[in-house]
Amino acid sequence: MAPDPGRLRLRSAARAVVGVGLAVAVCAAAGHSLVGAVVGGVAALLALFTVADTTVRGQLVSTALLPVVGFPVLAAAALLHDHPLIRDAALLVTVGVGVYARRWGPRGNALGIFAFMSFFEAQFLRTVPEQLPELYAATALALLACSVVRFGLWCYERRTPPPALPVLPGGKGLARATTRQALQATVGGAIALAAGQLLSHERWYWAVGAMWWIFVNTASRGETVVRGFRRMLGTLLGVPVGLLIAVPLHGALAPTAVLLAVCVFSIFYASPVSYTWNMLAVTLMVGLLYGLLGVLDPGLLALRLAETGVGALSALLAVLVVLPVTTHATTDAWVQRALRCVHHCTAEAAARIAGTESADPAPLVAELEVLLRKVRMSLAPLVHPLAPMRARRERARQILALLDDCAREVRGLASIAADPVASHDARLTAACQRVEAAVEALTAPRQPREAAAATAAAAPHAPALEPALAHLHGLERALAELAAPLRSSPRPPLADA
Repeated sequence: MAPDPGRLRLRSAARAVVGVGLAVAVCAAAGHSLVGAVVGGVAALLALFTVADTTVRGQLVSTALLPVVGFPVLAAAALLHDHPLIRDAALLVTVGVGVYARRWGPRGNALGIFAFMSFFEAQFLRTVPEQLPELYAATALALLACSVVRFGLWCYERRTPPPALPVLPGGKGLARATTRQALQATVGGAIALAAGQLLSHERWYWAVGAMWWIFVNTASRGETVVRGFRRMLGTLLGVPVGLLIAVPLHGALAPTAVLLAVCVFSIFYASPVSYTWNMLAVTLMVGLLYGLLGVLDPGLLALRLAETGVGALSALLAVLVVLPVTTHATTDAWVQRALRCVHHCTAEAAARIAGTESADPAPLVAELEVLLRKVRMSLAPLVHPLAPMRARRERARQILALLDDCAREVRGLASIAADPVASHDARLTAACQRVEAAVEALTAPRQPREAAAATAAAAPHAPALEPALAHLHGLERALAELAAPLRSSPRPPLADA
């Protein structure tokens, strides 16, 4: 039910099904075993899911670099099966370096994830050195196949580049969030590894995998806690679905392939808006893969649930104890970036309506959706029904509601700008200037912001008869109302969580 501007989520999910399906088909046609086909499918899924550079050229480079980091890690994991202490140390190093790599933006994030998953799938498939040539070939074929789909058959980014993913705040040493999170993930991985092995000597890696994915795309301890809860909930919902669907299939190829395609679609379609639904699809997909490999039974799904709980608890302990990254700084940054994006969207839409052919608000609208997702994720600990601080919860909900109002008005304005018969009105320019003033008021330092916000709130509004002006006036009202919750507490309104 979440907005899908430009149907980007729908296109991404549909393309993922085609790309992963083609990758698996090519691996099977090349004569690879079932294990090789699984490795190829996972490689294609990860390439489509994690590579998020803002240019097609950047995406090509990142995709080409995936084997460079993945193959050595896969080889190390395969060689170290009989040396558990060295294997565990190598895994923890992979975890720490993989998280630290986020400091280099989307490419570092994608390479870190691929490296970790290469180690993980070696445990999942019990990879031995003799299998490495086949798995390397399957991975290379799969990446080539999914690249044909992504960069050739279905490259919608050439027309509408994807929005830039927000990066973590900078700093030096332990002040840098990525450094702190790398240490947190390493400690959390060590706890998950030890506890996971107490539960199972064969499937301990599920605990480390759960811990790892809880850390992905989070920027504070509050976000990590909420993501851990949602992962656990999604797995809890996915286990009975697996019992009802995956177990009775007994690995039957045709229905399993269809359901795997549904799972891939659901992962890509739900991931930007619901981590719980994403995890439900992942849990079902894992059950289906185990069914194909002939090792699925109800006890295995129950063990996965227990290992996920261990991983979530390990992540929780790590973020609360090891150099915590608080919520306020990152949330305030996301809110300000979202407000500036609102202004840029408005300016582009106004320019397009005024006749500037090169002006295009659509990419900025997509970027605004990404920023609002970051705001929602950062505020999730405060707006959760169980959050104990009622006043802060209400302020956080008000901020989210008003930012959603801004996004809705911006989307409406952008759709009008796309109409070739829309015409310029002098009142439009004045309204855009008031929007700019309101954004400057909200993003300025505290004292000037209060004075400017009062001025913006007091600005007279002419009757809005035309749709474009109606959207702009609605945007003005939302921005003016945002001034109160953003400065209503003697402590920072988006307090540490």
